[in-house]
Amino acid sequence: MVFTAAPVEPTQPTPNRQPEKVSYEPKPQSKKEPVGRLANELIVLSSHAAHLMLQSHLVHLNFEGGNFFGVHEFTKGQYKKHQKQLDRLGELTRSLDYLMPMCCKGLMAAYKKFGHIEAYEGPAMLITYYENLETFGMCAKNVAKLAAKMDAFDIENYCGEVIEDCFTAAWQVKACLRCP
Repeated sequence: MVFTAAPVEPTQPTPNRQPEKVSYEPKPQSKKEPVGRLANELIVLSSHAAHLMLQSHLVHLNFEGGNFFGVHEFTKGQYKKHQKQLDRLGELTRSLDYLMPMCCKGLMAAYKKFGHIEAYEGPAMLITYYENLETFGMCAKNVAKLAAKMDAFDIENYCGEVIEDCFTAAWQVKACLRCP
């Protein structure tokens, strides 16, 4: 199928506008520069979200127990939520004009203290997961404080949403664990 239309005319440059210089250097270059520090902290949060996305998906697949259906549905919602968090944190990093890591290895290496599940027992999986949620929430609090100092209200507000999501989910996992 062929579409015909009027020929495309080249766009005219906007008068009196200087061309914007684009740097192809990977950023952040300095962790001491305020915006660079904030970008680095967002990359660490992104890494944490990626770890949580994978961990919650694996709990979703591997959990066995009397409350299987509830945990299965809950973790399905969680890994989708962590994927959205990863996407939004990446967008906020890019809004600072900093690049995200280019591969999984680089992204996952940005947060090295993540708690890994070491047993297939259902309660052990959930305990590790809720501890990681709480750590993620605390990290988001620190980033929110840094963003507030820099008047980065969009980042501060989104961190508030992440904090709420993390501690709500941690509470729900704990409530599940208290059931016999």
